[in-house]
Amino acid sequence: MGPDEDGGLGPGAEPTGLGPAADVALLAAALRTDRADVASYARVLSGALGDALPAGTVEVGYRRGLGDRLAGREGRAESVLVHGDGRDLELRAEGERVHAEVRRVSGGVVISRRRVEVEDWLTALAEDLSRIAARDAAARRAFERWLRM
Repeated sequence: MGPDEDGGLGPGAEPTGLGPAADVALLAAALRTDRADVASYARVLSGALGDALPAGTVEVGYRRGLGDRLAGREGRAESVLVHGDGRDLELRAEGERVHAEVRRVSGGVVISRRRVEVEDWLTALAEDLSRIAARDAAARRAFERWLRM
């Protein structure tokens, strides 16, 4: 389907037009670039991409020290939890290391959890983002703008 009036793709079209596998690879590569810590992912997922995601999709956990509280700052991001279709994806800072976990969820209850490499977590996140973009025209346009940045 061709472009509509506002420059987005028509209903049902994939964000890149190359198909779901290419969209997932492109999103994962964009997320992977220059992002080595939880705080970076938190900024991306709650900032630029946050506008494209349905409300409540991303939760960021912060660690606030006394200085942060006194200054009214939110603190340092130490975890990012993304609620997807039937699964939750969590990225958590533990000391200098970053741990990734994929949880299967049914009826709001975690039925299994598995630690994965950050690379696998990014692929899972890109799959979920691609599904959201395929269902939601506004999200699709926001992802396209973000990928062109």
